[in-house]
Formats: sequence, C-alpha cells, structure tokens
Amino acid sequence: MVDTEVTQRVEQLRKELNYHNYRYHALDDPVISDAEYDRMMVELGELEARYPELITPESPTQRVGAAPAAGFTEVEHSSAMLSLANAFDLEELHAWYRRVKNLLEDAEFDMVCELKIDGLAVSLIYEEGHLVLGATRGDGYRGEEVTQNLRTVKSIPLVLLGEPPPRLEVRGEVYIPLESFRRLNEERMARGEPLYANPRNTGAGSIRQLDSRITATRNMEIFVYSLVSIADGANPDNHWESLHRLKGLGFRLNPHNVLCQTLEEVEDFYDRWLEERHQLPYHTDGVVVKVNPLPYQQSLGYAGREPRWAIAYKFPAEQTITRLIDIGVNVGRTGSLNPYAILEPVNVSGVTLKMATLRNEEDIHRKDIRIGDWVTVERAGEVIPQVVGPVVERRTGEERAFEMPDRCPVCGTGVVKSTEEAMHRCPNTACPAQFFELLRHFVSRGAMNIEGLGERWCRALIDVGLVKGVADLYYLDKEQLLQLERMGDKLATNILDNIEESKSRPLARIISALGIFHVGSEMAGLLTRHFPSIDELVKATEEQLTAIPGVGPKIATSIVAYFLVKENLHTIDRMRAAGVVLAQEPKALEKRELPLAGVTFCLTGSLSSMSRPDAETRIKELGGAATSSVTRRTTYLVAGEGLGSKLEDARRLETKILDEEQFLQILATPERAAS
Repeated sequence: MVDTEVTQRVEQLRKELNYHNYRYHALDDPVISDAEYDRMMVELGELEARYPELITPESPTQRVGAAPAAGFTEVEHSSAMLSLANAFDLEELHAWYRRVKNLLEDAEFDMVCELKIDGLAVSLIYEEGHLVLGATRGDGYRGEEVTQNLRTVKSIPLVLLGEPPPRLEVRGEVYIPLESFRRLNEERMARGEPLYANPRNTGAGSIRQLDSRITATRNMEIFVYSLVSIADGANPDNHWESLHRLKGLGFRLNPHNVLCQTLEEVEDFYDRWLEERHQLPYHTDGVVVKVNPLPYQQSLGYAGREPRWAIAYKFPAEQTITRLIDIGVNVGRTGSLNPYAILEPVNVSGVTLKMATLRNEEDIHRKDIRIGDWVTVERAGEVIPQVVGPVVERRTGEERAFEMPDRCPVCGTGVVKSTEEAMHRCPNTACPAQFFELLRHFVSRGAMNIEGLGERWCRALIDVGLVKGVADLYYLDKEQLLQLERMGDKLATNILDNIEESKSRPLARIISALGIFHVGSEMAGLLTRHFPSIDELVKATEEQLTAIPGVGPKIATSIVAYFLVKENLHTIDRMRAAGVVLAQEPKALEKRELPLAGVTFCLTGSLSSMSRPDAETRIKELGGAATSSVTRRTTYLVAGEGLGSKLEDARRLETKILDEEQFLQILATPERAAS
C-alpha cells in the first residue's frame, strides 16, 4: 500500500509539471527556471521508480516513448479530415472570396488567417481531460492510430487544464522545428547517411515510427488549428472563439493567427509573412484563410474533398540559378552511394546554399545534369535544397557527364547495383562509413543480443581502434576493455560473458546480425531452413536462392554480392575461429519437427518479462508463427497490459486467450501448446 502522502506528492508534481509544460510550450512564457523544472521531473521520476504502481500514461515522465509496436491500427475519423483548395496568386484568392460571397448571398463575414505549417495533420481525442487517441489523417476518412508516438510531443497536453469537457476532439499540425531538423541532418551526415530532404516528410516519418522512442528524439511540436467537437453544450459561435477556448484548455496555438475584417487585411498578412517567413523557427508554405462564423462554414459545406469555407494561399517556390561545381558521393549506413551537388555558393531568401540533393544516378541522367552546368536550385519546402535541372542554353561544351564510381570512395570495395533498384551500394560491411551502424545492429537484441554494449560503448570501441570489424568483439579481453574511460571491472566482466554467450546464438540470428542488405530476421530464418550452415549459404548461387519461395532477385543479388567481398568472408572465418557456431543441426531445419509448428500467436499489450520482438523471436525459434492481427487462423492471443481491440476480435472469433504466465508456460513446455 502506497503512503497517502507519497500519492499526493506525485499528483502535485504532475499537476505542476503539466502547468509548466503549458507555460513553456503553449505560451512561450515560462515562470520557472529549467533547473527548477528538471528538479521536479527528477523527483517525480524517482518516486515513480520507487512506486511503479503510481505510473500512469499521462505522467510527464512517460514522454520518452515505448518499445516498438507491431503495427498501427486503422482509425475511422468522426468527420473527414479533408485537404484544402489552393490559391497560387492574388487573382485566385479574389475568385475564392467572390464565390464565398455569392454562396452566402453577399453576407458580410470576417476571416481568420493562419500560417500554413508544412507538417503532418493529426486528430487528438480527449475523454475527461485525458488524451485517449491520436491519429494521422490517412486518406481523410481513415488514419492510423499513433497515440503513443504523439504522447512524446511535449507541446501536446496529456491532461487538459481547467475544467475540460467529457469529450473533445481537436486537430492540429505536427512538425519538426528547423533547428531540430538541421541537427538531425548533421548527425546523419556525420554517420555518412543520406540527408533528409525536408522537414515535412521527416516529420511524417517520425510520427509513423513503430518505435516511439525514435519519435521522442525528434523534438517535434504541434500547432492546434481546429476544434472538431466538444461534448459540453458550450459550442463557440465562430472559429476565432473556438481557438481561444482551446488555448485555455492548454493547447498550443500559433501566436501569429489574426482575425481579419476585410480581404485587404488578408493580403497584408500574406505580404508580411512572404517577407518574414524565413525568420520563423519552422517551415511555412502559405497562409490558410478561413471564414470565421461557424454557421457560415456549415452553410458553405464542401466541394468534393475540399471545404468551400477555407483556402490555402500558397507562397511561391523559391528558385535561383548557380553553377554546379562538382558532384560528390557519400556512403550511407546500408552502403548506399548517395550523390549530392556541390554548388557555387548562392543566397536564397537569406540562406547561403552550398549543397543540394541529387536523388541517384538515374535521376541525374534523366534530368541531364552535368558537372559544370548552370542549374536551377529550388527551396520550395526543401530545407536541404534540390537541383531542379540544368539551364541548357548556358552550356559552353565543357560540361562533363556524371558517372557513379565503380569502387567505394571510402574503402575501395567494388560497387554493386541491382537491376531492380536505382541505388549503387558498397557491399563491404566493414567499410568505415557504415561500420558503426552495423556494430550497433550486430549487438542489438534482435541480432546477437550482447547486453551491455550500447551505442556509447560501440562508439568507444571503434574510436580507440579495438573493434574494426564485428569479429573483433570475440577477441577482446578484460584488460583492453578497462582501458576505456568509465569502464568498470564488473561491466567489463558482464560484457565479456555476454559476448561468450552470443557464440551459440541460432544461425538465423547470426545471419541477420551480419547486416546483409535486404536480409532481416524473417528472411534469415527462411534461409536457414534451406541452408543449415553459413558455408552452404556462402556457396549458394542466385538461381538456388531465387528457387526458394519468398526470395526474389533483389534479395538473391544482395546475398551473393555480400559473400563475394573478401572482407566479409574474412569476418566469417574469424568468427568461426573464435568459436561462434555457424551451423545448426539438420533436424532443426524442418519446421514441422519443432514443437510449435502450426501454432499461430498474436500479441497485444506489453509483457513485463520480455519485449514483444523477443517474444515473437522465441515463438519463431520454436516453430510457431507470430502475426499482428487476430484472424480465424490465430491459435492464441497473448494478452499483456494495455489491451486494445484485438481482445474483442479474439472473443468474437473464440480464439483462446492467454495471460503472460500461461504464455511463459507454453514457451517452457511448447510440446503442450496444441493440447
């Protein structure tokens, strides 16, 4: 039983932290120092660690994200999330205004102008003041449920302020601030990874991450722009009032929203931000103009998939012309060779451009972009600008066609290219440009599961030269590890013990850990059912590989290319010499001989004893199948904490439901699963 005083203190800390989150993120007007905020957060975290039964999803400490989800559930919107019609010049804006006036029989109306944030539209539903559902727009009628990811966005209130209604639905735009986007690209550049082209696509990808811990690292923000429904009978009369009602509940509104009485005021607002938009900490690509009175909005209705009562008055694309000095190539995490434009520095809207994206060699040749060309560069939403095409009439005849190098510019290994994709790749996984990410993958839970070797120690081992290839892990000793700063005797011992234990991992885990492009855990498991040792897989031809159902030409080409690289074969030989078991017993190949053959599991909620990926891996190692949804072929639904709609599906289909303890019993004695 938790002491009442502790419970009250936890509730008080949460209330204060939620209030200060609102002051900081919604009002941009903090009333305490960062240090004081951090002190309260630390105290709350310590109390929750001591009394985990007090942890709730709404706690400010729970914004760090959770373990990867198996997939996203489809959500049907209560009302359609439709797109806006666009006006690209003043004439089109005036035409929209005239249409609205005609439909309203020449009635007078004011308008709300909002900066159009180039992000991802989301819907948020609150019940009794608590966030219960967050969803993407999707096709406008159905989206994806991404509540856990949206909980990591600090400017989205988990608990509303004041006296919230029983139920509330709002919509807003989630985005990555420009500074966060720049830092993200700087980190990717340092790792030799392809740069993200623009904040919008990156933000959308961040919200659709299955691992919400990744979303939490992106420092995303939201501007709420619409009250969809409110279940307290106090419906505002107009859009402007509804926004201020939302602000009082703790939602973050764009401070630059204005109420305009005339079309001339709308034009003034547009002209101002056309000039000043580059001073904003986020990207905006226009102004949204909305009819303010809500009865007029309802009367105007929709034309197809677009509301008649609103329009997006878009800013013009920003283009300039400069000389393409050269085309560089950087090597990404998966060995991809990524061309980029090196430009003669040019200023566009206050930003000096020196580089721009070039998608791949095929795109360069399709646009006929040549080294030495004068080229058009565009920043239409692209923080990392792109080359639109050459200015052909300015050619002198000295321009040179670009050719992708036939050897990796970092390690010198011969480059490979599948006929089924546009990307060239370096197949040498020991290439310095991609080795850090490979090492992180190699030691991860889903691969060799070497506990203790997190990102920090992977980087440290590479930096001091102790590990230059994954096989080097198996030749480390305690004396070497203790040379690392802040490495203690106990941790060094645990790491070495875990490295030793990893030598007997299943062959599928080892193949997946090697980082062969297109070969994840599922494909590795399929390969081991046909090739009982790594040596047999090394000798496999593309014809033998593509004869396996599920292995296409692209995968086969990648596997064969991997084993043609002498450095990769050297890695395998050194792992074998260190005692890593690179074969499995033939009897383990036949799935029908495994105890869970023919048994299908679906997991929902979280397990306290293991992560969902670990549980699914264990199921597959025993011959079973793990699916993301309940169907008539599902044998068991494993119900952890935080159940969802899958439980209802299981009951409807009369699927047997297991709690965590029953599931663990099956894993311990799988031969009894069918009984």
